[in-house]
Amino acid sequence: MNPRDSDDDRPGAAAGSSSAATEQQQSLEWRFAQVFGERAAGEDVQEVDIISAIEFDKSGDHLATGDRGGRVVLFERTDVRDEHANRRELERQDVPITRHPEFRYKTEFQSHEPEFDYLKSLEIEEKINKIKWCQTANNALFLLSTNDKTIKYWKVQEKKVKQVSVMALDTSRTVGDGTTSRASTSTSEPPLPNGGCSKKSDSLNSDLLFPPGGYPSLRLPVVTSQDVNLVARCRRVYAHAHDYHINSISNNSDGETFISADDLRINLWNLEINSQSFNIVDVKPTNMEDLTEVITCAEFHPTHCNTLAYSSSKGSIRLIDLRQSALCDNHSKIFEEHEAPGARSFFTEIIASISDVKFSRDGRYLLSRDYMTLKLWDLNMDSGPVSTFQVHEHLRPRLCDLYENDSIFDKFECCLSGDGLHVATGSYGNLFRVFGSTPGSMEVTTLEASRNPMRRQIANPTRPTRGTLTSMTRGVRRGGENLGVDANGNSLDFSTKLLHLAWHPTENSIACAAANSLYMYYA
Repeated sequence: MNPRDSDDDRPGAAAGSSSAATEQQQSLEWRFAQVFGERAAGEDVQEVDIISAIEFDKSGDHLATGDRGGRVVLFERTDVRDEHANRRELERQDVPITRHPEFRYKTEFQSHEPEFDYLKSLEIEEKINKIKWCQTANNALFLLSTNDKTIKYWKVQEKKVKQVSVMALDTSRTVGDGTTSRASTSTSEPPLPNGGCSKKSDSLNSDLLFPPGGYPSLRLPVVTSQDVNLVARCRRVYAHAHDYHINSISNNSDGETFISADDLRINLWNLEINSQSFNIVDVKPTNMEDLTEVITCAEFHPTHCNTLAYSSSKGSIRLIDLRQSALCDNHSKIFEEHEAPGARSFFTEIIASISDVKFSRDGRYLLSRDYMTLKLWDLNMDSGPVSTFQVHEHLRPRLCDLYENDSIFDKFECCLSGDGLHVATGSYGNLFRVFGSTPGSMEVTTLEASRNPMRRQIANPTRPTRGTLTSMTRGVRRGGENLGVDANGNSLDFSTKLLHLAWHPTENSIACAAANSLYMYYA
């Protein structure tokens, strides 16, 4: 998709405006695919096993998860892509083809350990905050993982375990009179430097005297390959560059650099250099009492290596161009939605804080998640979002309760499909929601992270509001979507939340984390 195209050139725009029949064809029917780490009913979940990060690589053939115990677990795709022969056979039998990505456990390794900052007297958790895949090379996988303070660059590669056969010599064979002949190691002549000897006959300096015809039992060592092991090796450690907790890392499309962001700063790194980084964004005021907002997320543009976006706790997204200056104090664009007059309350700024930002695959659109909504932004239109999807509007009457139990500070992630036609995000009760993002689409699907994802499906969900509606209009559309509970959300369990999910880059497949379990669905 060309970033200079008009608004009508959005993916699926023609389908969204053509007919209801075409729109119906785009609706996805989700099915359960796999689960890893499923716990039995009543089984307690260990804190260290809770998944804290999920990421597909660009090809979609590998999936990585990180947990609160500092471990990274890798999965690889197993289903065969090239099935032309099987397809022809099934077509002859008139059998429908239903394939979906299938993954299997590949390996795992301990990425981070708990640490203690003696200067600040602070414990540093081992929890994995983010994982990002890097470019592959020589059949090896590369990825970045980070906890609150330290980023690590990992190389995962198959290593063949090789065993050397020891050189064997049958000493039972005899020479001459039936006794094994030995050469004398003593000599009356002085030794030469480096253990040499003046006489050629003594040059071997060995316990064995080789007969004139050679020794038939002498064999050269043979190297044999045994099992194949996956070895994870930490190539580099990027540390001591953040005073505050790292909330995001993002790879650049140039394949050489990446950024890391904390509450007040964004640093630019070179993958090959871990001794220095460049501070490109700094929002720390001279007097910390003047601090009004913090950085919540940062993401590189998928194709423009000079462009990145970062979000703030005030609900704004700033687009910056690295070519403008070394320290990007000024943004090139800002995306924010102004609140309706008279709608401000104690919770306004808290629920406006953006927890996640994702670019569409072509880089034309930007998806943001705040506590109440998903918003889709067009990079060519900074006047307001092109679509707003209500996620937690039914919880508005319970904001006081959510504030008291700290649930209002939960950070939900979001994701887009590879074709840009759908968006998804998580909610409470281990639920997640998928919205159609094409103009005119009213597709909304609520699924539960379980083997039966549709059992919590609601009959008449609230339709997503489009960008043409005013903020005030969006503000009054409350209480309609109840996720299978009453309008006040009384039956929701706020202790079970689906914070992390990822969409396969090329297929309609979603991986999501419910506590220590990884569920996968396809459509």
